[in-house]
Amino acid sequence: MAKAHETQENETKKKPNKVLPIILGTILVIGIIFGVKEYIYYGKHVDTDDAQIDGDISPVVARVGGYVDSIYFEENTHVNRDQMLVKIDDKDYKIKLEQALAAKTGASANINVGESQIFANTANSSSAKAQVESAAARLDKTNKDYQRYANLVKDGSVTQQQFDQAKADLEVAQATYKAAQEQYKAALEQVGTTKSQLNVTHTGVDQRQVDVDYAKLQLSYTVVKSPASGIVSKKNVQVGQLVQAGQTLFSVVNDNSIYITANFKETQLDKIRDGQKVDVEVDAFPELKLSGSVYNFSPATGAKFSLLPPDNATGNFVKVVQRIPVKIKINGSKEDLDKLRPGMSVNVSVIVKE
Repeated sequence: MAKAHETQENETKKKPNKVLPIILGTILVIGIIFGVKEYIYYGKHVDTDDAQIDGDISPVVARVGGYVDSIYFEENTHVNRDQMLVKIDDKDYKIKLEQALAAKTGASANINVGESQIFANTANSSSAKAQVESAAARLDKTNKDYQRYANLVKDGSVTQQQFDQAKADLEVAQATYKAAQEQYKAALEQVGTTKSQLNVTHTGVDQRQVDVDYAKLQLSYTVVKSPASGIVSKKNVQVGQLVQAGQTLFSVVNDNSIYITANFKETQLDKIRDGQKVDVEVDAFPELKLSGSVYNFSPATGAKFSLLPPDNATGNFVKVVQRIPVKIKINGSKEDLDKLRPGMSVNVSVIVKE
């Protein structure tokens, strides 16, 4: 009996164990299939998980200073382009506009005065010209009388007294003609001076108009409008707050401006081209499947745009694979795109071979 039991145990030990080879073979086959599928997949795709949703974000700043009078929006709500969102107290700017308008009115009145002076000086110049013509005629007559008396005094036809009188009349006529010419010249210069002054007055009116336009522009800046349609966020203003020109009040995430920035390794870029299709998976919405296309490439690596770009010329050099930002346009329905927010993490797969 004991021998029979021992013989049975020996036969059991000699029988080979076939389970382990089957398990190992199965694992090997699965590994080969997985490896082949991965090889085929990565031969047609270039993937990265270093990607996020981006969008155009417009910061809205105050263009004039003053106390905030009213706020017409709630944070994280949708607003339309040119919608009034903030009203700054405008009393000071209205007064400045009134001052500019008053200054322009005064300058315009000076134009009428200048035109009247030009009219009067032109009339004076015409009168002076007539006096020159009259003095010229008188000078011509007295000159002829003098020549005639000069000939007659030689043969005694006229007295010396008459000749001296003719000579005196000629000198008076010459002086009168010269004075008339000087007066006419002065009158013309006065007209030119008045016209120059009128041009200066017109320039002053133009300057006053510029002041009026500037005051109107400053007044319009007291109404802060949305620069684009989108979601308003990062509200940094309250009613009654004193804001300064250039101060950021809030930001607007523009509608229809959502895209993806994917940071690919530089060793992956040799297969990526503009227009290639892209599969997108959003971490926040695993069930949401989006597609897109490669739009363009950054002109430099992300490190070069950093605040303190690395300088490999100093210290010990360690080669690091750099990443190039690639912009990807997203294709999808408005309902799907409305779910996305700038900053969300995504996985992208560029289809480099169909």
